[in-house]
Amino acid sequence: MSGTNSELELITGGPVVVLVEPQLGENIGMVARAMANFGLSELRLVNPRDGWPSEKARSAASKADHVIDGAVVYDTLEEAIADLNFVYATTARERYGFKPVRSPVIAAQTLKSRYDAGEKVGVLYGREKSGLSNEEVALADEIVTFPVNPAFASLNIAQAVLLMSYEWMKQSIEAAEHTPFQALDQEPATKEQLFGLFDHIEEALDARGFFRPAAKKPKMIDNLRAVLSRRAFTAPEIKVMRGVISSLDRFSRKRPRGAGSPDDNDE
Repeated sequence: MSGTNSELELITGGPVVVLVEPQLGENIGMVARAMANFGLSELRLVNPRDGWPSEKARSAASKADHVIDGAVVYDTLEEAIADLNFVYATTARERYGFKPVRSPVIAAQTLKSRYDAGEKVGVLYGREKSGLSNEEVALADEIVTFPVNPAFASLNIAQAVLLMSYEWMKQSIEAAEHTPFQALDQEPATKEQLFGLFDHIEEALDARGFFRPAAKKPKMIDNLRAVLSRRAFTAPEIKVMRGVISSLDRFSRKRPRGAGSPDDNDE
């Protein structure tokens, strides 16, 4: 489902995010913000330590009010996931058991396929300090773990939610190279326009004594042209470059720098 926000489509829905005994309202707010960034909207809280509602959470959510307003509090994890068909438990620690362990990419693919098939799916996130207990992990269908630095594997809950939410959003993107906006199309410059830029720059530099000593001028010009032709300029870019040079040319050329002794200090 979706709504509108300031004329832009507000993406909502997706897997349920379940926070088990979150401690700080600020952390809940940052989770809500991460969810809203990537199109998730259903937040469930299991026995939040500081109670609910929380103004600290709302402030930290940075206007993700639709997530905060829709959050539901449960006394137990069993109640929070009772209506879900498939659940992942997030953990950074190795667990000895019979649960399949998936990467975020595979977990997001699984969630998307089940969600599209009409199932209600969710992801469990544990306490800030201790994560999920083994008993809580046992209530999930599978485990998702993140590829992090093994010597520093701790993620806060907002980071963990952000990572999974990002992977979820990627599943809705048609192509891996998709971006939300593209650079404006510009007409490629012709060689004639590029040659005109060469002449313009070289004339302006020559008038200011840039090419010295004179014997090295041909090589310096070759190097300058190689730099300017390294990438394909567009026609608007050529105009910008020539506008810069024309602006410099408004100043008096007077005596070119370097016209006298190489050791002189003329400006």
